[in-house]
Amino acid sequence: MIDTAVNASGTPPRRKRSARFIEIAQAANVSVATVNRVLNEHGSVAPATRARVVAAAKQLGVPRALPDLRHGLTRLDVILARSPTPFFRRLEFALQQSMQLLDRHIVVHRHVLDEDDDEQIARAILRPSQRCDGLAVAIHDTPRVREALRSVIAQGVRVVTLMSDIGEVPRLHYAGIDNLHAGRTAGHFIGRLARRAGRVLVLSNSLAYRAHVDRTSGCRAVIAERFAHLMCSEPIECFDDPDRAYLAVSSALKAKGSELVGLYHSGAGSAGIAAALERAGRAGEVVWAGHELSDEHRELLARGTMDLVIDQDPDGQVLSSLQHLLHACGWLDAAPAGGPNEFRLFCAENLPARPYLD
Repeated sequence: MIDTAVNASGTPPRRKRSARFIEIAQAANVSVATVNRVLNEHGSVAPATRARVVAAAKQLGVPRALPDLRHGLTRLDVILARSPTPFFRRLEFALQQSMQLLDRHIVVHRHVLDEDDDEQIARAILRPSQRCDGLAVAIHDTPRVREALRSVIAQGVRVVTLMSDIGEVPRLHYAGIDNLHAGRTAGHFIGRLARRAGRVLVLSNSLAYRAHVDRTSGCRAVIAERFAHLMCSEPIECFDDPDRAYLAVSSALKAKGSELVGLYHSGAGSAGIAAALERAGRAGEVVWAGHELSDEHRELLARGTMDLVIDQDPDGQVLSSLQHLLHACGWLDAAPAGGPNEFRLFCAENLPARPYLD
């Protein structure tokens, strides 16, 4: 219903006026002249006083563009592990696209480093080439990396972890999925789809990444809890290498004892897995769950070689990391959503048309 109330004179009530300079001055505990200088950007005012005036104007709902309190450049560093996998390539593409949308006063420096060189990673964290206001990292979790991150956080640098969290570090935010629940999700579907009793092979990238520790432990835990007809292997590190993955799957297929009925791989290198299954004539028989809807995985799902893909949405992770860093640096007023990013499930029946790598 439309409110048609009128006042005693028969005319509609006047709209509520906006706060005047005197009210802003009272709220900020400054003079009206100071409010005028700040809001109209005339003359110099101490930074702390400017901040009080602008905060008071925001609180009173002043309907005008308020002065920007930031001066100079905001510099963000992003450190990524060097990897040829589709996920890391997609992560870099997402970062490049996001950088094009940023204000010209926000500068992002991207560093791609060898994942096994702890000293190089530590130097990049501790001694950036420029002043660093915020840092996003997608690297492995080692004592040297933790030490370096704790050091710069103590100096006031805001740190966000991407994709794989890093333990015992007071970071600002973790921009990634809940990897433990992702692994449990894989275990749930493997257990439901593998009708026959047998073994489940668990493959992983390096377990120096907390993400892969959480994924593999989650998968093994849910199978042990709910599916007594299945027995899980210990995680085998394949380091995203198709040849290592091929050898691991071939050995499991030839092993004596219970039949291989399920397979969970928390990383990349799927070409080797597919080749081993096809050579043994078991493609489509062994239930297979993996990660990332790469173009390779899309084809394997469509052929029926894979059954389930858990996608962690690298575009969403990059967006989340930048939102939290920019909010901490004063560029965004509203606090971004906390908590982990959502992951998505894909099978042969819900494959998107768009390629993973454009």
